[in-house]
Amino acid sequence: MENHYRVKNILTEIIENVKKQDYLVYFRKITICKIESGLITFWTVSSFMRDNLQAKFYSLVLEATKKEFWDSITSIDFIVDNNIDNPSNIDAVDCQKFYKEYSRQQKTPSKKTSHSQVEIKAQSAKRYLLSNFIVWADNQLAYSACEAVSKNPWKSYNPLYIYGDVWLWKTHLLQATWNEILKRFKDKKVTYTTADKFITEYVTAVKKRNVERMREKFRDADVLVVDDVQFLSKKEQTQNELYNIFNILYDGNKQIIISGDRAPKELTELEPRLRSRFEWGITVDIGKPDYETRLAIIQEKAREKEFMIPQDVAEFIAANVTENVRELEWVLNQMIAEYELTGSTPNLSKIAQKLQKLSFTNDLLGESRYLQKNKTLKTIRSYEDIIEAVSQHFGIEREGILWENRKKEFMIPRQVSMFLLKTKMSYTYERIGNIFSGRNHASVLYSCNKLEKLMKKDKKLLYEVNAIKESIGI
Repeated sequence: MENHYRVKNILTEIIENVKKQDYLVYFRKITICKIESGLITFWTVSSFMRDNLQAKFYSLVLEATKKEFWDSITSIDFIVDNNIDNPSNIDAVDCQKFYKEYSRQQKTPSKKTSHSQVEIKAQSAKRYLLSNFIVWADNQLAYSACEAVSKNPWKSYNPLYIYGDVWLWKTHLLQATWNEILKRFKDKKVTYTTADKFITEYVTAVKKRNVERMREKFRDADVLVVDDVQFLSKKEQTQNELYNIFNILYDGNKQIIISGDRAPKELTELEPRLRSRFEWGITVDIGKPDYETRLAIIQEKAREKEFMIPQDVAEFIAANVTENVRELEWVLNQMIAEYELTGSTPNLSKIAQKLQKLSFTNDLLGESRYLQKNKTLKTIRSYEDIIEAVSQHFGIEREGILWENRKKEFMIPRQVSMFLLKTKMSYTYERIGNIFSGRNHASVLYSCNKLEKLMKKDKKLLYEVNAIKESIGI
């Protein structure tokens, strides 16, 4: 459902920058197909729409998409999906119907409507929560300040200014605070915008001669959140507009939350009077995560994506990808994509080579250590070694696999052990049965067949079996 709201936000941006006639002719029904490695693929309802979006509106759709995904997208593509009209496709957006909704909202800009628009956009950012924000030493103060403001806006730290280098989760923290305030104060108008979006709204309002309406939207806010104010550089009229809005809100005891990539004093391209306003409350910075935090982040992100990452691989990435969180996520996404496309499980050798190619590290010690380890492991051919590897992988006792223990946590590991002994070491069913407390031929055959069927349905289980095979070199 999140993709549904993201597409609506993209369409809103497009509507504001395209002629009504062109939009109604060329935009029909669309949804997000997949997102990988900086590329978003959209499903469209027909080849007519696909061809025209590619030829006439590629740049427009790309820019709108980049704004929605905070520049993590570098290219887009369109393909036809004949099932997009299926009612079960809840992510698909009817562009014509959405245009009517958007037009009605524009004609009735009441306080209630504005708040509901914010709530719609908040749902698109529901993954940004204070509860899933990973706290480390150099962002603890920023997190604590946002938590305090989310509980008592208008009373704590006004304005709150957060700054730090790119991709250190400033946006996550701002949107999480915004979402928390929306949840707790449903009767208040909470407005979130970015500097880019604010500039666009102001320029559009000037062109359409409705600047006053735009001013009312922001001046009526009980809480105003502005992300990435450094992008107001050289936009003198827009800075002046924000300065006036800031004064009105501050004098009215309304909460203001702002983020930038530098401390206010260092934003020399902004007007001094605006910079001074940013310093009226509390100013806190976000520093780079340390090694332990980077390791925790990549493990948490892997869990979110239901992807099993070996401990040594996670540690190697955390030691070498040191600049920001986005790079950690990007490397993880590369591993997941490679696994989904080729079935190849990540190991220290592959990730060391990949990080070297991407200029994250020149250290191939990880690779050499892995190759030496692998060379040793490939001489292992005892059934006891396989059972030991399975017990270590699943974190259970070896005896629980071998004995007649019917607890659920032992069933899958036991089946995996039998499957590997049969398919990789060519043991007979009778020999396997004797190893596992004298089970008969039929029981072992059933266990192996059952595991094979489960692996076809459960990618996570398939990954775990492959990881065990790779760890012992079979």
